[in-house]
Amino acid sequence: MTNDKEPSTKYKQPRTKEMYNSIVLVKQVPDTTNISGQVMKEDGTVNRSKLPAIFNFEDKVALEFALQIKDKYGGKVTAITMGPPRASDVLRECLYMGADEAYLITDRKFAGADTLATSYVLSEAIKKIGNYDFVFAGRQAIDGDTAQVGPQTAEKLNIPQITYAEEILDVKNRTARIRRKIEGGYEILESKLPVLVTVIKDAAEPRPFSAKRVMAYKGAKSLLELEKMVEGNSLLYTDQLVHEYQSRSLFIPTLTTDDLNVDVERCGVKGSPTKVFSIESVVLAGGDHVRIENSRIGMNMLIDKLMEDHIFG
Repeated sequence: MTNDKEPSTKYKQPRTKEMYNSIVLVKQVPDTTNISGQVMKEDGTVNRSKLPAIFNFEDKVALEFALQIKDKYGGKVTAITMGPPRASDVLRECLYMGADEAYLITDRKFAGADTLATSYVLSEAIKKIGNYDFVFAGRQAIDGDTAQVGPQTAEKLNIPQITYAEEILDVKNRTARIRRKIEGGYEILESKLPVLVTVIKDAAEPRPFSAKRVMAYKGAKSLLELEKMVEGNSLLYTDQLVHEYQSRSLFIPTLTTDDLNVDVERCGVKGSPTKVFSIESVVLAGGDHVRIENSRIGMNMLIDKLMEDHIFG
């Protein structure tokens, strides 16, 4: 999906002769504040239809990084997500923020994928889209907390990676200088392009939606959404709708196994060696408690108890 509209002037900066294209990996995730045993399937995967879906925040920060590159140097920002048809919602949010293109990667054969299978499909989608200098992703998604998809995707693309990025210091002569967070401080790394960069949640504040872009792209639809519009309406035809939405720059392309050069044995549950053994709901409850008086005797009793429990001494 292409866009010819200019970004908000608030974020516009003078452009140089160098222009850099970015692909951003974004994910629609279940709101994990509502996770419980009742929303888990027997195979240990999340029944996403039982939970409200939200934009994974670290991916939104990664999109902000890509948009800052575009604002400073020029180029194009493409957002891609792998998920069910309703994941188009986060792609529309990407367009509202300033992305130029959006792709939905969806297929029943992709369902139940672990990080290995997910990174495989994403890498093949990136190869198909092509023409990129940066691949940005959030450090991790809140529904998995593995921080593996970004690095595994870089490995499959055979490109360098910089993780835990907190600031892009400079991009010049197709070399990026990036500051990354490490325990106790930071380090500055240089990498030739293309490079995959994973971003921490405190690295930037995602810009708000542009009201003008919301009005322009709230009607953007993926192929599956257009097919659903056609169902039960004999006056509508999918091909006709696709042509109409493409002409208005409102079509979100959908990539399936038929569109990607993938081995289905490496996709979804089939290509996922990681299996969830069991799911338990853990409830923390208070037990017996002792009131400690605010006195020397009370403090001595507390110290004695802590030593007895081997917390002190």
